Amino acid sequence: MPGGLRRTPDCSRTAKGEGMAGGEPHDRPGRRGPGELESDILATLWAARRPLTPAEIQVRLGGGLAYNTVHTVLGRLCGKGLVLRQADGRRGAYRPAKNAAEVTAQAMHDALGRGPDPVAALRQFVTRLTPEQERVLRDLLTGDAA
Repeated sequence: MPGGLRRTPDCSRTAKGEGMAGGEPHDRPGRRGPGELESDILATLWAARRPLTPAEIQVRLGGGLAYNTVHTVLGRLCGKGLVLRQADGRRGAYRPAKNAAEVTAQAMHDALGRGPDPVAALRQFVTRLTPEQERVLRDLLTGDAA
């Protein structure tokens, strides 16, 4: 490639030798995928019985995660309306703004709204339900759910 650039396996350009030692950053073992850290932080908050500070979340997640990373992700989650910050003196504690079922339901609604054919997407979704999930869905639709 011209200028000392080479193509990486993901088709991005990089200078020769850059990113070679230890593989590409996204290939590092233990590295979370997109959105996975947000999900892990939300799961940690849902499991807690009280608001948690970034330091408490960092400890519960383990794995050498930087405090600043946890704090940054909490800020993003606040911006998305998924967590609420409670002032506690100099430090803030965070709690979920919605429960897990509400967040999942919203994600499903959002996904249906993005596609060109929501009815086809629903059809595909329903065909993959377990018999128990299908029974619950039928009960919900007919008003028989308790």
